[in-house]
Amino acid sequence: MLRICKQCIQTQGSKITSVIVGALLLVTLFYYFKDFSDSNPKPLQVDVSNNRRYIKSSSRSLPHDHPSPKCERNISAEHVKNFPSLPAIIKDILYYRHCRHFPMLLDIPDKCGGANESSDVFLLLVIKSSAVNYDRREVLRKTWAKERLSNGVWIRRIFISGTMGTGYEKKKLNYLLKLEQSKYNDILQWDFKDSFYNLTLKQILFLEWMERNCPYTNFLFNGDDDVFANTDNMVLYLQNFKRIGGRKHLFAGHLIYNVGPIRNPQSKYYVPKQVYESESYPAYCGGGGFLLSGYTALVIYIKSHSIPIIPIDDVYMGMCLAKAGLRPEHHLGVRTAGLYVPGKNVDVFDPCFYKEMLLVHRMLSGDMYTMWHRIQDPDLECATSESGKYLNQFWL
Repeated sequence: MLRICKQCIQTQGSKITSVIVGALLLVTLFYYFKDFSDSNPKPLQVDVSNNRRYIKSSSRSLPHDHPSPKCERNISAEHVKNFPSLPAIIKDILYYRHCRHFPMLLDIPDKCGGANESSDVFLLLVIKSSAVNYDRREVLRKTWAKERLSNGVWIRRIFISGTMGTGYEKKKLNYLLKLEQSKYNDILQWDFKDSFYNLTLKQILFLEWMERNCPYTNFLFNGDDDVFANTDNMVLYLQNFKRIGGRKHLFAGHLIYNVGPIRNPQSKYYVPKQVYESESYPAYCGGGGFLLSGYTALVIYIKSHSIPIIPIDDVYMGMCLAKAGLRPEHHLGVRTAGLYVPGKNVDVFDPCFYKEMLLVHRMLSGDMYTMWHRIQDPDLECATSESGKYLNQFWL
C-alpha cells in the first residue's frame, strides 16, 4: 500500500512538473514573439495638410518594399474619339497612364540620412538618366554632381532610371546599374519602360520616394544627364534665396509661356486632344534643368494625384504648379536651349561664358569634363574679358 502511494505521489508530481514547465515555455514564447514583432521600427507616416508636412514617427525611413499592383490596360480608353487612328505610342499612353506604382529594383532609403535628418541635405541633385548612359553618369560623378560640401552645405546626388530593352539586353543593363549602385549608392530604379514618353511617370515616382525618404531636403536640382551645371553657383543662389527669406516656394529655370500642345503627329512632342484638350499650356520651366525648393516639390507631388499624366514632363510640372496656385520663375543663368555666344570668331567653349552660369543644355561628356576643370581653375581670369562682362551681370 505504501509502495502504491509512493507511485501515486510520483505520478502527481510528474504531472505538476509538466504543467509548470509547459506554462514557463508558453510565457517564454510569448515574450520572444512580442520582442520579435516589436524589433522593426515603425514606418514613417507623412501627413500633408495645407501643403505642409509633418513627420509622425522618429524612426528612420524603411525601404519601400510592399508589392506594387500589376499595371492593367484600361480598356475604356478605346472609347475616346478617333482612338483607332491614333499612333501606337499615344494609345499606350491612354491605356496605361493611370498606372503610377511600379516595383523598385534599386533603392537608397538612407540617402538623405533618414527622413527626419534630411534637412541636412541642402541641395539634392536629381538627375534623369537611362541605363545605357553609363559614360555620362561617370563624368557627372567626377564633376558637377560630385557629392561634397559646397560653401559649407551638403550636395547629394541621385540618378533616377527605369528599365530598357528586353531579354538579355534588359538583364545586362540592370546588372550594370546594380554594379554602379554597389560602388556609388546613387541610383533609384523602377521596373517600368524608360522612354521619353515615361519621363512624367519617372518624376512622379521620384517625388513619391522623396516624400517618404527626404521630406525635409532644402532644395533640389532636377535635370538631364547631358547638361552642364555649375552646382557651386546654384548653392550660392539658393543660399541667397534662403537668406532673404519670406517665402518657401521656389521653382526657377528657363521659363516658357504662351505656348500650347503640338498637334503634329510627326513631332516628338506630339500631344493630341485625346490626351490634353486645352490649346494652351500653363507657364513652365524647360525640363533640361530647374531648381525648386523641397516645399514646392512636395506640393507638386500632392497635386499630381488629381492630374492625369501627359507625356511632356516639364509641362506636367507646370500643370501641378498652376493647380496649387504657384508660378514658376525665369532665371537668366539657366539656358536649357543652349548658350548663345554673341560675336564672330569667338571661342564658344571659353570657360568665362560658363563660369557665371547655373546651367547650359546640352554638352558632350568630354566637353563637360574639360569645362568643369577649366572653370575651377583658380588662375582663370574673366573680369576684364568681354565674356565676363556679358555674363557677370545676371546669374544671381
